[in-house]
Amino acid sequence: MDELFKEKVLVWISRKHIFTEKYVFVPILHWRHWNLLIFCNFDKPLQSKTQTTCMLLLDSMQMSGPRRLEPTIRKFLLDVYEAEKRPVTKQAISKIPLLIPKVPQQRNGEDCGRFVLYFISLFMESAPKNFSTTGGYPYFMKEDWFAPQDFDCFCKRFKLCS
Repeated sequence: MDELFKEKVLVWISRKHIFTEKYVFVPILHWRHWNLLIFCNFDKPLQSKTQTTCMLLLDSMQMSGPRRLEPTIRKFLLDVYEAEKRPVTKQAISKIPLLIPKVPQQRNGEDCGRFVLYFISLFMESAPKNFSTTGGYPYFMKEDWFAPQDFDCFCKRFKLCS
């Protein structure tokens, strides 16, 4: 989000060819709060009939209003496409669904980074090989996706406790 580093970040991203992967995880730090953005099916054409290209924004503190990040996310996505010299229009980017599932919420003001790590871990375990939003989006990510004690065990296992 810092213009000072934008060019370096885009060069690094374009070297990685991130849109050759089915899922891409983008941790976002904004106003000292971590969110997780997941690009889904960007390895397919944007108008694919078989798989839904979409973005998931996971926020462990939804009262912070995750939709506020949408303009920045769409600008970032357009910048990445341009850096990779992939043809895309601003209108096409605006049509990509940004889904914000209701996920378990943190119990304090300090766990957001740990939640991002746990979201990544659980998504990698649960995401289907062929991700689609046609049967209800994303069916495995709900408010009861995991219990607080599961999160606590994850933090203890990786020594992420404060």
